[in-house]
Amino acid sequence: LAAASHTAAFAQPTSYSKGLVENPLQRELRIKGALQSASPGHVASSIGAVLSGRRGITTSGFTGSVPAALGRAGGGLLRRGLRGGGHHISTLRASVSSTPAMPATLTTLKFDNSFIRDLPGDPISEYDKVKGNKPRQVEKAAYSLVLPTAVKDPKLVSYSKECAALFDLPDEECRKQEFADILAGNKLFEGSQPMAMCYGGHQFGNWAGQLGDGRAMSLGEVVNSKGEKWEMQLKGAGPTPYSRTADGRAVLRSSVREYLCSEAMHHLGVPTTRALSLVLTGDDVVRDMFYDGNAKPEPGAVVCRVAPSFIRFGNFELPASRGDEATLVKLLDYTLQRDFPQIAAEFSGPDAYVELLKEVCRTTAVMVAHWMRVGYVHGVMNTDNMSILGLTIDYGPYGWVDNYDPEWTPNTTDGMRGRYKFGNQPGVAFWNLVRLANGLFPAVKEVEPLQEALVEFEKTMTATMSDMHRQKLGLAEWEGEEDEKLYAELCKCMEKEETDMTILFRLLGGLPVKAGGKDEGEMLGMLGDAFYKPLKEGTEDAWRAWLSKYAKRVRKDAASDAERKAVMDRANPKYVLRNFIAQQAIDAAADGDFSLVEEVLEVMRRPYDEQSAEMDAKYFIKRPDWARTKPGCSALSCSS
Repeated sequence: LAAASHTAAFAQPTSYSKGLVENPLQRELRIKGALQSASPGHVASSIGAVLSGRRGITTSGFTGSVPAALGRAGGGLLRRGLRGGGHHISTLRASVSSTPAMPATLTTLKFDNSFIRDLPGDPISEYDKVKGNKPRQVEKAAYSLVLPTAVKDPKLVSYSKECAALFDLPDEECRKQEFADILAGNKLFEGSQPMAMCYGGHQFGNWAGQLGDGRAMSLGEVVNSKGEKWEMQLKGAGPTPYSRTADGRAVLRSSVREYLCSEAMHHLGVPTTRALSLVLTGDDVVRDMFYDGNAKPEPGAVVCRVAPSFIRFGNFELPASRGDEATLVKLLDYTLQRDFPQIAAEFSGPDAYVELLKEVCRTTAVMVAHWMRVGYVHGVMNTDNMSILGLTIDYGPYGWVDNYDPEWTPNTTDGMRGRYKFGNQPGVAFWNLVRLANGLFPAVKEVEPLQEALVEFEKTMTATMSDMHRQKLGLAEWEGEEDEKLYAELCKCMEKEETDMTILFRLLGGLPVKAGGKDEGEMLGMLGDAFYKPLKEGTEDAWRAWLSKYAKRVRKDAASDAERKAVMDRANPKYVLRNFIAQQAIDAAADGDFSLVEEVLEVMRRPYDEQSAEMDAKYFIKRPDWARTKPGCSALSCSS
């Protein structure tokens, strides 16, 4: 919601309020009443009506936006700052200490593969050369043992020094050919036990049954010198039992996008999985980029993804859908012990599962709020693409909002429905959490505790978005409804004519509101680089009126212009991985030039800092006209 749905939410009352905009307390009480009326078979299916906007959510699929109340109320969840510090409790336990660690080597990494050790596995493994990786339904198992498929000529394109530090790996280890060989799948670390997870999911609002890791496989869980556990996962290393009709491979263009965005999001302070490496395979992979019958060979690549855990909502949905309560409970208990020890230490059984849902609601809300803050659109928020840790996962047809537009989606597969468009993301996240609650019901066996747990999403989303809005506007405190209206009116101005969201907020911080004696017209001129074309007279008047209100509000605070700018510059990035920037790196890499991949990675390491004029000319610019229609820049598919 946040930046995206405020305009619509204030322009039109929600369908259930009969023309009245409810205050947060009234809304919370009404939600609780609605939740209590839900049936056991579909935990809080009536939440669909509760979290309806202009068209609403239904049990068969999300079809609209979320109401205004999700962006309300104050909060201080982000007081500790956004740059690398906006992470939630689930990722804090795996954060990197500044204390120097003893360097590791490729042969001394310590594996502790608890997922395999503690959970039931597929009785057929890939070591069975007859049945091994054949696509099949895998019952009563959390994973299948697999093996990467060797490639012709592994070549390291890039690696993340920051991510390598999670494993205590120094540069000299990462530059070895053996590093590329292992992370392309041609060799294995000692202690590695490759496996593919078994899970299901709702895709575009419909239950898809068993899905699983079709082109990803975990190498295992590595314990570093600080006692932190990080899982390595190869994406594009070959087929698994969950590959269905696909080949388990990945192409260079999609791999560059995932590698760069994983690290860019980390440096933006957005909860995310990480990327250790990008390796060319030397093999071609045939792909039909837009599913239009024009398949062609493309260079193959493998990305090594990293996270404390890759467990998804769909891991719990699948055994619940099959009536396999035993596997469900084992997975829940394992997840609590490994990833949520603070809950496991205080609760057990159904009570612990409800507390888990509460925490997942909170962390998911924080994650999505960050997406809205920086203008990120995931593109394919299926429940199998939702991390139980509240981490951004599966960088497929994602995009970054150039001109502010809550209706925009980068995913051509979703183009007609717009289910996963920018403004819908908070509502879809909640819809997915309801699906997760349905998956936990067989283990909890009561509806009401799950209903009450789901309310945590809105509470957290409300507080987090309000504080993010405060920082994006550079305000000392959030004054509730009036400041909410101010932010909503800004969104409405940006929507009137094409306005670059990233550039606008960055320039807004530099306005001399308290010093310099600039009037609204002069301040509007200072924002000129954010507009894609000259403003029409009516739009210019709206901007002048908003700037007058903004200046009046800012002058109420004691902070100087410089102090306000410092706050805003920490919340509003200067550099984001726009689609056309990623595509330029992809095009160069396809021609064998990987220097642009490294340059983009370096710029995105410091997204909030002022950088050189040369970097500004390349990366602090509006979307060029040529990028409006170029594949990979304006539109992507799930194959991207």
